[in-house]
Amino acid sequence: MVCTHVRGRTVQYTDTTPQLCFFVAEEVPDVSTCTVRSSKAKLAMGTGSSPPRSPGRREVSSGGPYEDKVGYSRAVRVGAHIYVAGTTATAAADGGKATILHPGDAGAQARVVFATIAKALEGLGAGMVDVVSTRMYVTDPTRDWEAVGAAHAAAFGPAGVRPAATMVGVPALVHPDMLVEIEATAVVAEAKTSG
Repeated sequence: MVCTHVRGRTVQYTDTTPQLCFFVAEEVPDVSTCTVRSSKAKLAMGTGSSPPRSPGRREVSSGGPYEDKVGYSRAVRVGAHIYVAGTTATAAADGGKATILHPGDAGAQARVVFATIAKALEGLGAGMVDVVSTRMYVTDPTRDWEAVGAAHAAAFGPAGVRPAATMVGVPALVHPDMLVEIEATAVVAEAKTSG
């Protein structure tokens, strides 16, 4: 097990499946007090460096203003699996501040989001045809579910796929003009992973 300090808690995950995380109830003041459960973790944590990266891990950025500020990638590929981070209709403005595109129009925001997701997938050797699931977070699903759903259908219609999809109502996103945030998971076909 690898042990990492996140927001005052210990996070444990297996070396082979870091996406399967769970929190341990104990509070941890800093990473140096974390109980080490494997030699790999001991090496990484004892030096203050990051845990070892997965072989073949690739990351892409969309250049969004929150990526550097929060410390995440737009999408990460490990082997045949691609995980696209929650994506909003956001562009960088002068001074690095975020500009929200199409305020008040969830459908237009969703179309921008799917274009950003498609570009991120392309950067990792995949496409919308490889998407197996999506998660859509909508601030007013009663009003906007049809517009967001139509954008979802339009994004995947040309690819001829219907990913498993979930739409969830949330009270707010990180900016009051953001109406929708979408995540995606893709699995690349065997022929694309070996070439």
